[in-house]
Amino acid sequence: MARPDGRLSHDLLPDERLPQDACGVFGVWAPGEEVAKLTYFGLYALQHRGQEAAGIATSDGQRLVVYKDVGLVSQVFDESALSSLRGHLSVGHCRYSTTGRNSWENAQPTLGGTADGTVALTHNGNLINTAELRDLLEEAHGGDLSTSRGEVGRGNTTDTALITGLLTADEDVPVEAAAMRVLPLLRGAFSLVFCDETTLYAARDPQGVRPLVLGRLERGWVVASETAALDIVGAAVVREVEPGELIAIDEDGLRSRRFAAAEPKRCVFEWVYLARPDTTIAGQEVYDARVEMGRRLAREHPVEADLVMPTPESGTPAAIGYAEASGIPFGHGLVKNAYVGRTFIAPSQTIRQLGIRLKLNPLRDVIKGKRLVVVDDSIVRGNTQRALVRMLREAGAAEVHVRISSPPVRWPCFYGIDFATRAELIATGLEVDSIRHSIGADSLGYISEEGMVESTSQPPSSLCTACFTGVYPIELPAEDRLGKDVLELQFPVVADGVDVTDVGTLDVEGVVVTAGVGGAEAVRRP
Repeated sequence: MARPDGRLSHDLLPDERLPQDACGVFGVWAPGEEVAKLTYFGLYALQHRGQEAAGIATSDGQRLVVYKDVGLVSQVFDESALSSLRGHLSVGHCRYSTTGRNSWENAQPTLGGTADGTVALTHNGNLINTAELRDLLEEAHGGDLSTSRGEVGRGNTTDTALITGLLTADEDVPVEAAAMRVLPLLRGAFSLVFCDETTLYAARDPQGVRPLVLGRLERGWVVASETAALDIVGAAVVREVEPGELIAIDEDGLRSRRFAAAEPKRCVFEWVYLARPDTTIAGQEVYDARVEMGRRLAREHPVEADLVMPTPESGTPAAIGYAEASGIPFGHGLVKNAYVGRTFIAPSQTIRQLGIRLKLNPLRDVIKGKRLVVVDDSIVRGNTQRALVRMLREAGAAEVHVRISSPPVRWPCFYGIDFATRAELIATGLEVDSIRHSIGADSLGYISEEGMVESTSQPPSSLCTACFTGVYPIELPAEDRLGKDVLELQFPVVADGVDVTDVGTLDVEGVVVTAGVGGAEAVRRP
């Protein structure tokens, strides 16, 4: 998948399934601004975090309008759609599914409401007690979830819909008070941006697994998954939303409440791969961390070679660091097709056999006869690296030495990254030399866990390294209560006659009249 910032996702092969990013969330409270367009561009900056669906909800203080659909941000929205989203506050989301299937029903923002108001909620992360929360919501509705006025009653099978349902389960409790009740019940990773008709909210789990930052506009406030999204809309970075903090922003200003003590366990994979290189997390610019990983990798795994080259673009900062520390020249041995984005057209068998060449092609004159150091950020299943090494040899490389700026990935993530299963991870049960042999490289070196962690400039105790170590900082439930599809068979079938648009003050007609087909379906599609 091509990223809007020019980065190239790992899944270079047509059938390759490798780490899928967490979602992106964005919110703005800014009277007098075109909040829908600000949110659109914020989501565009966060597109690398989720490419399956996108949505925006806005409010003018009286009514809330939502527009969402399956697809990339640029595919879901156009000028007509954005013009239908009026108001002074907005929340938006770009999705990769970690709980619940990839479907229209599961696109965000998720909606819930009472007779007097609506909640539109977006979520980055993944909860691990979804089955327990589902039971709580069912109990709140007298054992019948089909009576829920939120999206759970209309077939949404995500942990996000559960949060929204719980926030609006008691019609007599205001949203902010409900949030202070519900947030302590959630376990796992959650960076939330949500709103009702008058107020923008942001909350982050006590471990702060996924990033969430607060920014200031001249006439308002912005919250986003990454600082790069603040930059693109001209907002100044104020600070991170603290782990265990709930922020509310309305006409009275910004107020903060704490629903849990902070116990930071930030995801180290954000620095390795997930976040944009121009993002800052916990005071450390991601680009700098990746370059430092490359330097340490060179010291830990030196080799005599003629050229250091990255796997574009994910390995570029680490390759720069490796070249700098090793004294071996840096160069580009591969050309990326900049116009290969996400395609829904299945490649023919002939194209499938070409594999990696769909997105990368070698510079033969640069590669021929050279001893290459190829730098990438991770190996998950090994298919892409295997094809890459073969292609470089066919282009005339004398030697191919692979260097990886993270340790071997041996464990799945339950906090918002959809890795392959443990059985599919190439490092499960294999030593490094066996992996080297499998991908066909002359040598293979992974950075050490210590080297990776030190490159982030964060205290080791404040990071989650579960995908490398198997040590999960938030205790996991039983295996049958985990997984992307844990709720698929437990949710009720939508009852006949249920009005799928009957949610608080949702302005259905505004969307239908002024937006395109996607907007109409966003509130009407069953």
